Amino acid sequence: MMKNSSLALLLSPAVLALASCGTEAYGDSSREAVSTPAPTDAYQVGPFSVTEHGTYNEPWAAAFAPGTQVLFITEKPGTMKFFDVASGRLGTVTGVPTVDYGGQGGLGDVAFLKSEASSTLDRRTIYLSWAEAGEGDTRGAVVGRGTLVCEEADACRIEGMNVIWRQAPKVSGRGHYSHRIAFSPDEKYLFIASGDRQKMEPAQDTSNTLGTVVRLNLDGTPAAGNPLASQGSPSDQIWSWGHRNILGLQFNAKGELWEIEHGPRGGDELNLVERGKNYGWPTVSDGIHYDGGPIPDHATRSEFEAPELGWTPVIAPGDFTFVNGDLFADWKGNAVIAGLRSEALVRVEFDGTTAREAGRYEMGARLRKVLEGPDGALYVLQNGEGGKLLRLTPAS
Repeated sequence: MMKNSSLALLLSPAVLALASCGTEAYGDSSREAVSTPAPTDAYQVGPFSVTEHGTYNEPWAAAFAPGTQVLFITEKPGTMKFFDVASGRLGTVTGVPTVDYGGQGGLGDVAFLKSEASSTLDRRTIYLSWAEAGEGDTRGAVVGRGTLVCEEADACRIEGMNVIWRQAPKVSGRGHYSHRIAFSPDEKYLFIASGDRQKMEPAQDTSNTLGTVVRLNLDGTPAAGNPLASQGSPSDQIWSWGHRNILGLQFNAKGELWEIEHGPRGGDELNLVERGKNYGWPTVSDGIHYDGGPIPDHATRSEFEAPELGWTPVIAPGDFTFVNGDLFADWKGNAVIAGLRSEALVRVEFDGTTAREAGRYEMGARLRKVLEGPDGALYVLQNGEGGKLLRLTPAS
C-alpha cells in the first residue's frame, strides 16, 4: 500500500489506483469499497446553481478539515465518510465510537480546531458527539475527542477517542439530544448544546445539564467564569439554560454565539446566547403543546430571554451557517438555515442583534445540514437514508 502524508499525493491518480488494492482494517469496523460519486450536471433551483455529489446514510453533520477541501460527514447509524471537493474522492473513517442508534439518537456532530489548519490531513484533533446508552434503558449525549489519522487515499481512522463530556443525567427516551458543538473564536472554550431530552421541566432546573448550553475547556472540564460555578458539578458547566432542542450552534464574525432550536407546535427560535441567561422553556414559548395545551408567550414573562426571531408555523431547523465569504457577497453576515419540515433554505438578515427572515428557497427535500465551504459555496446535506450532498453556488 502506497502511503504518504501529503494530501495532494494521496489523492493523485497513481496513488488512488494503488490504494484500491488495500484491505487493511482499523478501529471497530472493516474497510468498505468506495467509489467516486459522479457529480450531476448543474441545474438551477431558485437563486442557486446546484450539483449533486453522492448520497449518504442518514447524514447528520459535516465539517471541513481546516486548511483542506475535505469534508467529513457523520451518518446517524454510526458511520463516517469523507469527500474531497477538489478531486471528487470519497473515503471512509473507522475507529468511530459505538452509538445508541434509534429515534433522534446516533452519531451526531463533528468539529475540528481551526488552529490546526494544514494543507495535509496527516494527524489532527477531532471532536465527535453521539448518543450513549446507560443503565436501565436510559441514554444521553456525549462528546469525545480523539486524533484523526489519514494515511491512505480512501481511508482515515480515529485513534484514542475518549469521552470528555456527558449530558447529566441520562434519561429514558430517544429524543432532543441536540449535541451540537462550537468553539469560541479564540479556541479557548468548547460550547455544547444539550437538549431537554423531551423531559421539559429539567430545562429550568440548573442542577442538571438538560436544556442548556454548556461552556467547557477544550479537555471537557468546566471553564472558569461560568455563571453557576459556585453551585458545583454539573451546574458549573452551564452557560445558559431554558432551551428545548438546539440543532444549530454557531459563532458569527463578530464573535457572538447564536443558536436555533425547535419549538413545540410553533415557536421555533433563533437566539443570541449570552452568559447566565434563561431562555424560558418550558415555562414560556411562542408555540403550544402537541396536544393543543397552551403555553404562555414570551411576551408575558419579561424575566426570560425572548428569541430574536421565531417561526409559527415551524421551519423545523436542521442546522444553520453564517455566510462569511465573497461568493455570496450580498449575503455576507446573513444566516442560512437548513429546514427539515419546511424543505427550504431560510435566509436571515441582521441589524445588530435584530433578525428578520429575508428569503426562503424551496429545495424539495428535508434538509439536515448547511455549511459554507472554503471555496465559498454552500454545502447542503439532505436528511434521511440516501440523503444527497449538494453544492450550491449563485446561479448565473
